[in-house]
Amino acid sequence: MKKKTSVASWVLAVVVVLVVAVVALYVSHKMKQQPPAAGETAPSATTQVAPATATSPRHPITQAAVPATASTASLPPLGESDDDVIAALMALTGGDQGRDLLVSTRVVARIVATIDALPRRAMGTLMLPAHPPKGAFATVETDGHITVAAQNSDRYTPYIEVMQHVDPAQLVAWYARAYPMFQQAYQELGYPHGYFNDRLIVVIDDLLAAPELAQPALLLRSKSHYVFADPALESLSAGQRLLLRTGPANEALIKAKLRAIRAILVGTDLPAAGRPAPGASSGPG
Repeated sequence: MKKKTSVASWVLAVVVVLVVAVVALYVSHKMKQQPPAAGETAPSATTQVAPATATSPRHPITQAAVPATASTASLPPLGESDDDVIAALMALTGGDQGRDLLVSTRVVARIVATIDALPRRAMGTLMLPAHPPKGAFATVETDGHITVAAQNSDRYTPYIEVMQHVDPAQLVAWYARAYPMFQQAYQELGYPHGYFNDRLIVVIDDLLAAPELAQPALLLRSKSHYVFADPALESLSAGQRLLLRTGPANEALIKAKLRAIRAILVGTDLPAAGRPAPGASSGPG
């Protein structure tokens, strides 16, 4: 059976880049993204992840715990912001090591579209803000059981290294200053009354709720891609499934960065541990 290499590989390096988790996680999307089943349309977000309205933001950006910016420079128009945004992101990572990972056009719009899609069941790949990781998605088969190969996590190393260089306080300070561009991009995405920072918090919380597996999850071949054998894992949001596929060590690093960012955004710390993995068949017996 012919197997496609994962299509969107990425993922979170921005939610942590904005999350640099968008760069980090982006990485993960490349395990094969599962398209909707025949006759099934891509579902919209569930009730728990429905976008909030702008009439009463739960998490106004003005509440972020960041110092007043010393910069008085005006923001560029959203459609002309790519150079400035890329320069800012490179400064946050301490150099140019992340430049080759980013798609250099419509950067803010790509970040916003990807973040918005993470809590959904499926997500597209046309608006990913980062390039997929190099190499094919690696699996190992033992006694008829297929799992993700341990070395697969190495594919995400460049993204994780970029993420680790980002100081959460500096990232949130930049995001708060640039917020009008993110809000405009979110409204143009189809949420004229939505508030992007509320959606960002929902997405971060969804990712932090991803299970932490004690054993490699079993996989099944499904047409041209792999799916989790455990229905409870396969029913997770696109972002949570992608996070699992980065491997336990990378998942822990990404979650730590997300917790730090969330704490600055809303001033409330979260528990260090994620929830237990659903189901009892998360790994080979």
